[in-house]
Amino acid sequence: MPHPFSALSPDLVMSAVESIGIWPAGEPFALNSYENRVLMFRDDDGGRWVVKFYRPNRWSNEAIQEEHDFLTELTQAGVSVVAPWRNGQDVSLHEYQQFRFALFPQCIGQAPELDNPAHLFALGEVLGQLHEVAAKKSFQHRGTLLLSEGVTEAEQRVVTSSWLNNHQTRAYQNAVDKIRRQLETVHIPSASMIRTHGDCHLGNILGRDETFTLVDFDDCLMAPAIQDIWMLLPMENPQLWRAQLSEMIEGYEETSPFPHQQMSLIEPLRAYRLIRHAAWLVTRWDDPAFPRAFPWLAESGYWDQHIRQLEQQLLHLDKPLWLA
Repeated sequence: MPHPFSALSPDLVMSAVESIGIWPAGEPFALNSYENRVLMFRDDDGGRWVVKFYRPNRWSNEAIQEEHDFLTELTQAGVSVVAPWRNGQDVSLHEYQQFRFALFPQCIGQAPELDNPAHLFALGEVLGQLHEVAAKKSFQHRGTLLLSEGVTEAEQRVVTSSWLNNHQTRAYQNAVDKIRRQLETVHIPSASMIRTHGDCHLGNILGRDETFTLVDFDDCLMAPAIQDIWMLLPMENPQLWRAQLSEMIEGYEETSPFPHQQMSLIEPLRAYRLIRHAAWLVTRWDDPAFPRAFPWLAESGYWDQHIRQLEQQLLHLDKPLWLA
């Protein structure tokens, strides 16, 4: 079967952008993006834009619109994010042939430096602002982070594929089963679930000096606030972790109380992401962008390493690094 983006030629990209009244001054340049297709271009007036083509059959129109409306709400509240362009009819989600797409002003900048206290303070500040607004409403069409259910679904995708040999399959299922039993004991109060970025790592933060912007809300969902914080910290070094987190907390508490009570969720969330990420790679392998970007997935050694990671994560669930 052809992959979802096989028909997304440069000519089609140009025609799609022109269909909403924006005129590219040259062929768009593809940016690093795997789940969707994201391209950068200049218009005839010199404006810089990013166009995102959503992967077919992934999100409903309602879910995408909820992402857009959240970004607009955040922008109106003064939070540093990039909201989608809207036409004269206030439409932000557009369609051309079989593709849905959105247009965003280009955000220029670099990832923050985690050894720079001023950058850490600024990161905490923008996340505190984000969560202050996010807690005021709930998503109706986006997902909710469910630990054990999400792990079970991901496990099924991996074990029903042809990637693992029999020995690896048994070892993988054993590790995942032990993790799932641990996660089943984790209670996340419904009151702590807020709208979150969902995939808040350094690649989705851009800025200059001490001002940073959050980009790519494609995975936004209902989750505890700590979901947008833990990925930014170097968990392999507890002493450095605590120092960096302290700087982030100072910035965060400029606008919002820091969710100290959610610290115990960090290792469960890490386990969840480890399992889900491997399943995502397996599921998307028929997209040519994935073998090019992740060639090591096809090597048996990757799965041995992944199983060791899961076994190591079991130890961290019993004795979290942040308590070391």
